[in-house]
Order: sequence, then structure tokens, then C-alpha cells
Amino acid sequence: MPDISLQRRDALRAAAAAMVTLTGSSWAQSPGWPTKPVNMVVPFPAGGGTDAFARPLAAQFSKSTGRALVIDNRGGAGGTLGASFAAKAPADGYNYFMGGTHHVIAPSVYARLDYDLERDFVALALLASVPQVVVVNPRTVSARTIQELIADLRRKPGSFNYASAGAGTSHHLAGELFKLQTNTFVTHIPYRGAGPALQDLIGGNVDMMFDGLGSSAAHIKGGRIKALMVSGSKRNPSLPDVPCAAEVGLPDYTVTTWYGLWAPKNTPPEQQNYMIEEVRRLGRTDEIKAIWAQNGAEYGSLSKEQFAAMVTGEVKRWAQVVQASGAKVE
Repeated sequence: MPDISLQRRDALRAAAAAMVTLTGSSWAQSPGWPTKPVNMVVPFPAGGGTDAFARPLAAQFSKSTGRALVIDNRGGAGGTLGASFAAKAPADGYNYFMGGTHHVIAPSVYARLDYDLERDFVALALLASVPQVVVVNPRTVSARTIQELIADLRRKPGSFNYASAGAGTSHHLAGELFKLQTNTFVTHIPYRGAGPALQDLIGGNVDMMFDGLGSSAAHIKGGRIKALMVSGSKRNPSLPDVPCAAEVGLPDYTVTTWYGLWAPKNTPPEQQNYMIEEVRRLGRTDEIKAIWAQNGAEYGSLSKEQFAAMVTGEVKRWAQVVQASGAKVE
């Protein structure tokens, strides 16, 4: 007959081993954070490029952690009002800021800012990067190629205008850089975010825009606006028929719109790390991969230290562009 005591002892050992395994797994997945909703300031109105990436990320964060990632849209002043608000939020591990290219430009174009991107925040992760795209309203602009557009701009200087997400944003500086490199003049019309600017472009109230592909992609594919060129030295997979800047004789027109994640200074390091690991994990999900690809974007793969170094380098690079263009916001 089988030894009942031995069987019972083996069963207890197996149960104990299973409990250790489950406890270890649970601890690895649930380090005690988050225990309540997490806030993320998006410094532009809904419907813009930042929003196009923030909201899918928030949905997947909530699905993954069981806690809401609450998007707080605070537009105005080229994204600097939202940044100012986020810099003063409690550094408790439950407040974050999603900014980007606009915020490394701002120190050079705004005479006064009541926050410092590198001093008042901790750079955590690069979330998305997309090329800038030159888009026009096909009903108000007759040009069908970028060469035709440049010829029209030179023939009728000042007769065309371009919308931006606000003075001092990457949209604005991309337009100024384009004007410098093509020897053209286009009137700048600033808005309170890419969403309102795009709506006026679609409605025919402005002629063109230098937009991040993340906010323009759906409108381009829907035929509401027409893409004439993407920045950089290669075509974008989501718009394979649109030429890149290098192809049309503008090899130095390399403007990328990127979006990153920051925490207020003095946020506990362990909670910084929890957030970094969570957004990295979300970047590997099929849902996020599909949305980023649809928007012509790449998910960031930089370490925390590499992203911080990138921010420092971008502040310096855009300062040179601002100096060359003479763009300023009082």
C-alpha cells in the first residue's frame, strides 16, 4: 500500500513551492504602485500630436495596471503653460508630464519662463518620434508637388500662410527653417495647439502646415489634406508615395517631432523606475505597436540617461536654429 504520510508530505511541499512561486510573481508584477489614479499633463488641447500618442498609452496603462492614467490637457503658449503647471505638481510618483520637441525649443524663443525643463523635471523616457510633414489644403493650394509649392511661394511672397501649434513650437520652427532653406516667405499663424490648427487647415482657413506626422496621418489618408514632403533622408513607411526632403534637394531639412515623459523634480527614484518600466513594457504590446505604425512613429528605445542627454543636446541644437531664424516670443 502507498505510504499516505509520504504522499501528504509531498503534496504539502508542492503546495508550499507553488505559494512561493505565486508570491514571487505577484510581487514582481505589483510593487505597490500605483495604488490610485496617475495624472499626466498633456500641454496642448485634445486632438493634437501629443494627444494622439498620450491617449492610447493611457488606455493601455489602465488595462495593464488596473489604475487610470488621467490625461490633463492644458494648452496655451506653445505648450509652456502646461509645462509650468506640471513643474509645480506634487513630486509623489503620481504626477507626470508628456512634452516634446516644443519644450526644448521654448527656452530659446521665450524671453521669460517660470520653469526650467532640465532643472525642474527629471527626464524619464522617449515615447515616440515622427518626421515633420509639409501638408496643404488641396482646395486652396494648387501645387501638387513640393517643387511646385516652392515655386509658387517664390513667385507670390507673402500670399500664403501656415498654421502652427503655437509660437515657439516645433511646427513654428519647422516653418522658419523651411523658409530659410528655400528662400521663401510664408506668414505664420499661431494656434493654441495642433488640433485647432489642423481643423482650420482642413476647413481652408489657412493654406499649409509643418506638422508632426502623428496628428496629420489620419487626415492625409482620409484625403482632407495633402502631404507634399516628409523631413529627413528617407521616406516614411506609412506614406510611401510622399518624397523625403533629401530627394527634393533639401538634404539639411531634418525636423523630427518627438514626445517624451518627465516627472517633477524630487519624484522618488523607485517610482520613476516603476513608470519607466511600465511605459517600456507598453511599447512592446501589439496595440501600441499598431497605433504607432499607423501614425508613422517609432517607439523610443533610449535609457533614462540617454534620453536626458538627448534633451540637453536638443536644447542646444534648437537654440542655433532660433538664432538663425530670429524667431522670438515675448
